[in-house]
Amino acid sequence: MKMTIKMPRVGETVDEVYLVAWNKAVGDVIAVGDDLMEVETDKATVQVPSPVAGTLLEIFFKDGDEIKTGDAIAVCESN
Repeated sequence: MKMTIKMPRVGETVDEVYLVAWNKAVGDVIAVGDDLMEVETDKATVQVPSPVAGTLLEIFFKDGDEIKTGDAIAVCESN
């Protein structure tokens, strides 16, 4: 089953972040809690963990892109 992964809130007052780098690539098998990507807020750099397990099928943002809380960031298929 395909699942959309959405950008979680990374701080109480943070509504948008900038993508520094993906730690996983399309085709990678991911587990719950794996660091998917690194993002930057106005105050810190933060790792974003995966909320699901499966195979990463598609990613929607590239390095430097602005991402808002709740945006779809990737698609994963459960194994």
